[in-house]
Amino acid sequence: MKLHRFYIHEMHNRFGPIALGHEVWIHDTTLLHQWLTVLRFRVGDQLVLFNDTEERLYTIATIQGTDSVKLELLTDIERCVATREVYLVWSLLKKDKNDWVLQKATELGVHKFIPMIAQRSEKTELNIERAKRIIIEAAEQCGRADIPELREPISLHEALEEYKDLPLCIAEQHDDQNNIPTDTKKVGILIGPEGGWSDEEKIYFKELALPHVSLSRFTLRAETAAITAVSRLLS
Repeated sequence: MKLHRFYIHEMHNRFGPIALGHEVWIHDTTLLHQWLTVLRFRVGDQLVLFNDTEERLYTIATIQGTDSVKLELLTDIERCVATREVYLVWSLLKKDKNDWVLQKATELGVHKFIPMIAQRSEKTELNIERAKRIIIEAAEQCGRADIPELREPISLHEALEEYKDLPLCIAEQHDDQNNIPTDTKKVGILIGPEGGWSDEEKIYFKELALPHVSLSRFTLRAETAAITAVSRLLS
């Protein structure tokens, strides 16, 4: 049976310090619905609860109707996190494409999402709460122990100014340059819109002397370019 994982914000504050073998009652209606109705957990089934600092394996000790579940702590679990902090600065795409980028980049290990508005961006807004849910669900599924950060959408110029101290590079296609920073724990990657960067933006990049990361000889969709770039930086 698959071992399901669930992100619990401020787990220590909600449950307090719990020693091995100790128990905790869960009354959260959303969790209980998912556990008892959707996943049909039974006494003896195991699950993982985690947040940004800890990850624990529990077994279901008692189920009282649909109102409460008692968990017994079995063991702490070694946390799995990326070895490098990748900041994904991507031009907002159409709704379902943004969802795909958030999900897959979370699975790969992105540290922070920075939705950006370029001159040719397809959208200028992002449903932040929906995006956070997608990120959390992807983290629960893939086994990573931390939740990527997500900031509000900003313009390209604001992004370049706000993250000017971060090693930034531009994802490019049909480009022979391949200047991937290899000696930094943090790195940012810029992903342009479906229609490409404007001439004005290209001039600005040249003035900043931002290095290029070559993605492919083929023409990639923007969402594919984002995932390819993240994979290259984390490989």
